[in-house]
Amino acid sequence: MKPNILIVDDEPGVRTALGAVLRDEGYQVEAVESGEACLARATRGAFDIIVLDIWLPGIDGLQTLARLRERQIDTQVVVISGHGNIESAVRAIKMGAFDFVEKPLSLEKTVLVIRNALRQQHLEVENRALRARVDRTLTMVGESYVMLQLREQVAMAAPTNGRVLIHGENGTGKELVARTVHGLSRRRSGPFIEVNCAAIPEELIESELFGHVKGAFTGALADRRGKFEIADGGTIFLDEIADMSLKTQAKVLRVLQEQVVEPVGGASSVHADVRVLAATNKDLQAEIREGRFREDLFFRLNVIPIFVPPLRDRGDDIPLLARHFMQGFASEYGRRAKTIDPSAVFALQQYGWPGNVRELRNVIERLIIMVAGDTITSRDLAFLGTGVVAIAEEDPPGAALASLHDARSRFERDYILRTLAACAGNISRTAEILGVERSNLYRKMRALGVAPARPGGGEEVEEDGA
Repeated sequence: MKPNILIVDDEPGVRTALGAVLRDEGYQVEAVESGEACLARATRGAFDIIVLDIWLPGIDGLQTLARLRERQIDTQVVVISGHGNIESAVRAIKMGAFDFVEKPLSLEKTVLVIRNALRQQHLEVENRALRARVDRTLTMVGESYVMLQLREQVAMAAPTNGRVLIHGENGTGKELVARTVHGLSRRRSGPFIEVNCAAIPEELIESELFGHVKGAFTGALADRRGKFEIADGGTIFLDEIADMSLKTQAKVLRVLQEQVVEPVGGASSVHADVRVLAATNKDLQAEIREGRFREDLFFRLNVIPIFVPPLRDRGDDIPLLARHFMQGFASEYGRRAKTIDPSAVFALQQYGWPGNVRELRNVIERLIIMVAGDTITSRDLAFLGTGVVAIAEEDPPGAALASLHDARSRFERDYILRTLAACAGNISRTAEILGVERSNLYRKMRALGVAPARPGGGEEVEEDGA
């Protein structure tokens, strides 16, 4: 589709000449003679570029530009300025215009400026699309109680400069929490630098974190900035912090204390204004007792502890997460999102998810690729284990929700039977564990169709008078 350009100039000769050149370049061109006409036309339809003269009858170019922005019309604007209006052109740039071209117009230069403005506009459109995609990917999905608590903790921690230590099993979303903290912080315009401490060899991690100078070790062919220096003004995320050696821990501790970094092999220090977030899937108190983690570093990092719950503790969020991932993969692969029927949702909720949210994401990706139809059923989840499918088929969600009374009765019957079995049929002991009178237990058993134990199983069953 050809780019669409609107020329705004009160001189017919400029409109005609510039319009002809731009049409020859392959652009669609419209032209109007005033700021009022520009506002009316730009409101009715979108343009890729507006070429706007500063000196216009009625409202001038600066007023026109201001009103375009007030109306949320963010089209790139190239300003045309006479020699005496250079100061006004500079003001237009400060108001958001892309560039200006001085009269008398050099048509070649004007075309070049318009090309650059179109390139800038395309970059901004792509950037907005990428940001929208990242925002979807980095959304903390879930409405369960534990997720509401987690969001509240993140919202409280984010605006501060306090260090955050994020605990949680693998795959729970610790990196997502860290990125959300950064995104809601005052440092969000600064860099977010992630370092996976478990993935970097011991002999390289100091260079990775603190940088090095040329010749500091074999292979150091040039100076290199470390992650702490690169993160200056922003946030550094130290993932799997418990896998860092004691020697490196000591150097990180010094950076936290003094806010300075010493490159490997260097003689001078570099200031680093960095907020530190760290994460681990290990019990750091146990690591401290075993001598594998410095207690003083733990206290430095653990200013704001945040626990990310495993997926098995937030089963109500599984349908929301599944739909979120389904929409994302459907968009990525150019396919229609599949429907997950109630039996499949129930099966997903019964599964233990040892790999947590990361495993669920992988499962949804597999389903959208491998399931031929438009609907995912519990049978499509057989790879999770036959037990999960059997539970979903034997006790579908609709039946479980059909009657609260039936569900309660079924639970009570099963619970009484299990307790009786554990007490070898002893009614007195069973009643004591259940916290009810023997007579009430008899009546409940009779109502639920539970046969009393026979003599010899523990004690003679004697019915009390009702």
